[in-house]
Amino acid sequence: MLDLEHFLPYRLSRLSNQISRGIARTYEEKFGLSVTEWRVIAILGRYPGISATEVTEKSAMDKVAISRAVRRLIDAGRIRRQANDNDRRAKHLFLSDQGQAVYDAIVPAALAYEQRLLNALSDKEKNQLDRLLTRLTELSHY
Repeated sequence: MLDLEHFLPYRLSRLSNQISRGIARTYEEKFGLSVTEWRVIAILGRYPGISATEVTEKSAMDKVAISRAVRRLIDAGRIRRQANDNDRRAKHLFLSDQGQAVYDAIVPAALAYEQRLLNALSDKEKNQLDRLLTRLTELSHY
């Protein structure tokens, strides 16, 4: 029988969802963004000009969810799509001025939330957590 409460994938998924909900309060209330929309904005803030497919890869989220979030963000004027000069089928995504303002407003709150979590750990624990997460990420690819 599967002991779900001690099953690593289940525990990691729950932790990820719990942390995402914690930080989501910041951008849901103030900007009306979903978790997926914020992830798209965060990814484009870090990697401007990538395609929706690349956003999906970097987010490790469902393609349909990312596609819907991209559409909502375009409709809301928070991101813009630009055709590739060499390949008109390829579309690059960028934050609009409005999207950049949202990104700039949320990042300090996101970093503060992260810092609050990390402050509960010693330097040794932070380093160990980083190593463990890196290793599990590498091992989880098949």
